[in-house]
Amino acid sequence: MFAEVFGKEGGCSKGKGGSMHMYSVKHNFFGGNGIVGAQVPIGAGLAWRFALENRDNPRNVAVTFYGDGAANQGQVFEAMNIAALQRIPVIFCCENNQFGMGTSKDRAAYQPEMYRRGDYIPGLKVDGMDVLAVQESTRWAKEWCLSGKGPIVLEFDCYRYVGHSMSDPDSQYRTKNDIQKVRKTRDCIHKMKDFMLTEGIMTEEEMVKLEKEIKKEVDQQLLPAEKQKPAPLSELFADIYVGEQYEHRTTQGTVYAKP
Repeated sequence: MFAEVFGKEGGCSKGKGGSMHMYSVKHNFFGGNGIVGAQVPIGAGLAWRFALENRDNPRNVAVTFYGDGAANQGQVFEAMNIAALQRIPVIFCCENNQFGMGTSKDRAAYQPEMYRRGDYIPGLKVDGMDVLAVQESTRWAKEWCLSGKGPIVLEFDCYRYVGHSMSDPDSQYRTKNDIQKVRKTRDCIHKMKDFMLTEGIMTEEEMVKLEKEIKKEVDQQLLPAEKQKPAPLSELFADIYVGEQYEHRTTQGTVYAKP
């Protein structure tokens, strides 16, 4: 994954996907999509395959994620409709961080409570900033799907601390005080840390030690990824055309695409 973000040839998408288009069949991860919400019907399609294998007692569940902005896209409703009609095992997970790009959900949707979208699919609203609540609701949703009851919607109530992207000056639609208030009262990491300390699961010293071990492990994975070779230009057009090799004229010369 790190190699992919760095644009290296050893990345899960051969260095061409970056952070938005990661893809790994090996890990049953079928990626995001450059079109907002387009991954939702793909997830429903994967679940349909599971249903065809065994509709009344499916062995697998597909999980498809989208945000509150994508929740207003027509293809999301289309996917939900066919999922309910065919009773397929898919969990529609809406990560509602309150702002689709720079627009508040209340300004963009007549029904801002995403879990209530569509009377034909049951839904649950979950505190997305509570680790244990997310774990339990996901476990329950999986059991629901595996019992042959069809799809379900999970709306995770979250919050985005930073802008949607580098081009999103979030100071135009919220204040620093708004952000700090959420950090102090709802931050998922701090809440989980406080819970573990209160319940005696770990001590403060053990947590400090664990954090150091985690940072060390991450750094150990980052270094090999950084040293890999960049994705070659020949990969730029690979997996696009079928058949013979194609050449593309550029200002730097000719680039050949592999079939």
